[in-house]
Amino acid sequence: MEITDVRVFPVHEEKLKAFVSVVLDSRFMINDIKVIQGKDGLFVSMPSRRKKNGEFKDIAHPLNQETRSWFEDRILAEYRAAIGDGAEPVVRPAVEDGDGTLEEVERLHLRDSFWGVS
Repeated sequence: MEITDVRVFPVHEEKLKAFVSVVLDSRFMINDIKVIQGKDGLFVSMPSRRKKNGEFKDIAHPLNQETRSWFEDRILAEYRAAIGDGAEPVVRPAVEDGDGTLEEVERLHLRDSFWGVS
């Protein structure tokens, strides 16, 4: 399995730093991955939904630590590159002149999604 595309959508919030979309093997897309600033540094939060009892349940996630590390390393490298804190990314983020609000990020994110939004 190979990560063939990473799109970073920076967000200007205290803890939430970016939304990320990842494409695997040019065939499978995972949206709504988040880069979060935690007390021990940046980490990746997988897409989740709130259950009836208020807890969150991951919708998609790596099945072992090796895969999680591989996934997080690539996403965080792309995030750092997108904000100008690292090497040139493999794929430049689609956000170039947005205002960084959640609404703007959502609009740009959906524009780039497989389903497309007019």
